[in-house]
Amino acid sequence: MCQTSCGGEQPRNFLAEKMENLGPDLLKLIQIIWINIILSGDNAVVIALACRGLPSDKQKVGMIMGAGVAIAMRIVFTLVVASLLSTPFLKIIGGCLLVWIAVKLVQGEEEGGENIKSSDKLMHAVKTIAIADMVMSLDNVLAIAAVAKDSVALLVIGLAISIPMIIGGAALIMNLLARFPALVWLGAGLLGWVAGEMFVTDPYLVSTFGQALIHDLELPTAIAGAVLVIGLGYWFHRAAANARTLEQEA
Repeated sequence: MCQTSCGGEQPRNFLAEKMENLGPDLLKLIQIIWINIILSGDNAVVIALACRGLPSDKQKVGMIMGAGVAIAMRIVFTLVVASLLSTPFLKIIGGCLLVWIAVKLVQGEEEGGENIKSSDKLMHAVKTIAIADMVMSLDNVLAIAAVAKDSVALLVIGLAISIPMIIGGAALIMNLLARFPALVWLGAGLLGWVAGEMFVTDPYLVSTFGQALIHDLELPTAIAGAVLVIGLGYWFHRAAANARTLEQEA
């Protein structure tokens, strides 16, 4: 009698647990895709620049092949970074770096692809895309690893969804970010939020202050990170605008 009821209870408990985890996992997946799209505008430009010298019949092939290599390299790169986030002090350093990246984002100082050389050779164009993506994607990898935490599936799915979206709609994304600057500020605020969470959950801080206190500090620190990024971004933005005004008046 107990075996029958217990046997029916276990699948129900398993299903209920999966449903409870679906919401947070879906939110993390959306965050991964959003962060990758916001931070990959320059990567999309690099792809276009690297393929612009190809014959018209090879441009699409070059973009697809370059994107495929970039996806594989970024997944491996992200998994390596995610595995290192358990090292003491690395999350603290990573959180500070994310704040800097987010402030640069709202300043509009992300380096573009002006120095990327186009090529009429397909494999050279693909190599250019792969190398440029690896060099420029540290910000993406750091932010995505922080959001996904220990979930390899979220890393792979989020990157696999977002990178082709960027390639297919590179021009649209760039136009949207230029037309609606608030999207850039929202993305920067999200990075600040993730940076705050990353900073306060560093293994050293957890072992020093205890899991319970760190858990209570996660939300306030995340909010503080978002506010810090928006505040610093606004301050630097105004300072740069004032400097340009003084140059014009001189």
